[in-house]
Amino acid sequence: MRDGRGTVKRKAGLRLWLSGGWLAIVALLTLLAGWISPHDPLAQDLFAARLPPFWVDGAEPGFLLGTDSLGRDVLSRIIYGGRIALTVAVIAGLATAVIGSVLGLIAGYYRGWADAVISRLVDIWMAFPPVLFAILLIAVLGTGLWSIVIAIIVIDWTRFCRVVRAEAMNQSQMDYVSSAVVAGHVRAAILWREIGPNVLPTIVALLTLEMGIAVIVEAILSFVNLSISTDAPTWGGMIAEGRISIHQAWWVLVCPLIVLFLTVLAFSQFGEGLKDRFDPVLR
Repeated sequence: MRDGRGTVKRKAGLRLWLSGGWLAIVALLTLLAGWISPHDPLAQDLFAARLPPFWVDGAEPGFLLGTDSLGRDVLSRIIYGGRIALTVAVIAGLATAVIGSVLGLIAGYYRGWADAVISRLVDIWMAFPPVLFAILLIAVLGTGLWSIVIAIIVIDWTRFCRVVRAEAMNQSQMDYVSSAVVAGHVRAAILWREIGPNVLPTIVALLTLEMGIAVIVEAILSFVNLSISTDAPTWGGMIAEGRISIHQAWWVLVCPLIVLFLTVLAFSQFGEGLKDRFDPVLR
């Protein structure tokens, strides 16, 4: 049993280091974009259009990942696009986690009419296709960073609510909860002081996963031109631009696509690593 737990902890530690390292690099680059970005992401130079990345013949110094069809530096646009993606991920992820987790804890522990109302609301909400629902909300709210954040919160709080509700129901059957009831603790104190900390690893895993989903949603909306202004660099917008000229400048599509994939994967693995590392059962 000890060997099994040790193996899980070692794998969790490796996931944490690899995924956390990548996320730290992306966060650092975006925070310091104004100082480390080699070029203005909006600056156009048609004489330098479609320059290849540094490992391809015909590359020019100063453009490590090449340029797009308007001569804009791909690396600079990826860095500034990461700033938008991470902003959406952090704000929308945290707000979604708080709203969904609180409702899930209340429904899972108190049961009764509270559970019935919240569960029916979740069922109704999940009847709408999420991507179409997001597009509809953006069409109503208008494009912009805060519109994307609000759309993600409105759509994805149900994911937290359902999972946390099930976990709270499971925890409420444990002996430590029965002991707290016998000791005379009020139900609210049991919920937040006893059940809440034991559900926290699941919430953290869901939060990091939600951040990855938020990055994908922002990229999808950028791809269909429903994100922020079309001039601003976004990963989804870069992928849409690169799709048009993939045969002439494949790097415009491939480079942001790789960064997007690695970032979403890192969020997912980071959450799983945290859950395994801090799960009370594995301590």
